Amino acid sequence: MRGDPGATTVLRPATPRQALDALRREPRALPLAGGTDLMVSWNAGLLGGRTVVDLSRLRSWAAIRSGRESVVVGALATHAALQESAVVRREFPLLVAACATIGAVQIQNRGTIGGNIANASPAGDTFPALAVYEPLIQAVSASGRRLIAFSEIFAGVKKTTLCPGELIESLELPFLRPKPSRQLFRKVGTRAAQAISKTVAAGLLWLDKKGTVAELRFALGSVAPTVRRLSAAERFLAGKRLDADSIAEACRLLEKDISPIDDIRSTRHYRLEVSKNLLRQFLEGR
Repeated sequence: MRGDPGATTVLRPATPRQALDALRREPRALPLAGGTDLMVSWNAGLLGGRTVVDLSRLRSWAAIRSGRESVVVGALATHAALQESAVVRREFPLLVAACATIGAVQIQNRGTIGGNIANASPAGDTFPALAVYEPLIQAVSASGRRLIAFSEIFAGVKKTTLCPGELIESLELPFLRPKPSRQLFRKVGTRAAQAISKTVAAGLLWLDKKGTVAELRFALGSVAPTVRRLSAAERFLAGKRLDADSIAEACRLLEKDISPIDDIRSTRHYRLEVSKNLLRQFLEGR
C-alpha cells in the first residue's frame, strides 16, 4: 500500500451544504462516493496527500424516486440498488443489465452511479445504456445548480464538464413512451464476468406499423475516448425499412462515429468488427 494515511485529510460532511462548502474552500479536494476507483488510486500512491470529501453521509442523495414522467436517481445510488429498484427494472432494463456487469457483488454494493459518471472511464459499462436513455444530470455547487444533458457530461478520457467544486446530485431518466420495439445491452470482454469491456453496446429501436424505423438510438463504449451515439447511422435509418442494403449502409456509417484503438485488451480491428456485428444483429432482430 503506497497511499500515506498521515498525508490525507478526510472530511465527512453531514449535509449537502456542508459538502459543497468544503469543495468551495478546497476546489481540488476529491469527492468520495463509493470509492471503488478512488481507493485504487490512493493505494497506488497517486493522490499526493489531497483532501478527500466523503459523501457517504448524504443519505438523501442515494434515493430513487419515481414521478409521473421520469425517475430521479440520486448520485449515491449504488449499482446494486438500481438492480433492486422495481421501477428501474421495469422502465430501464438496459441500465439494470449494465449495472449487473460491473465488477463483483462487492463492487456493485459500493460503487455509485454518480461516481461512475464522474470517473469518466472510456469503458464505463453504464454509459451506453445511459446514452440511449438520455437522462439529465443535476449538478450542484455552492453557487447554484444546473442541468447537463448526459451527451454533454464527458470531455475526454477521465474528464468531465463539471466545474471545480461541482458535484453530481442526481440523474433524471425520462420514461420511454411508447415502449421501444427492440432493446439491447451487450458487453464483450475477455471473460464472462468481472472483465473490463472491449466493446459495450446499448440500443433502442422503434418501428412503426409499416415496419419502418421511427427512431433508432444506439451507443457504444470502449471504442472512443468517451461513449458514442451512432448519430450517422441513426439519421440514415430514420424512415427506412430494415433490409439488407439499409443495414449494410448503417454498419458502414458506424465508422464515422467511433475511433477504436489498439490497447492491452484488444485491437482496433476487433473492436470495429464486433461493433458492426452488434449493430447488424440488433437491426436484424437476432
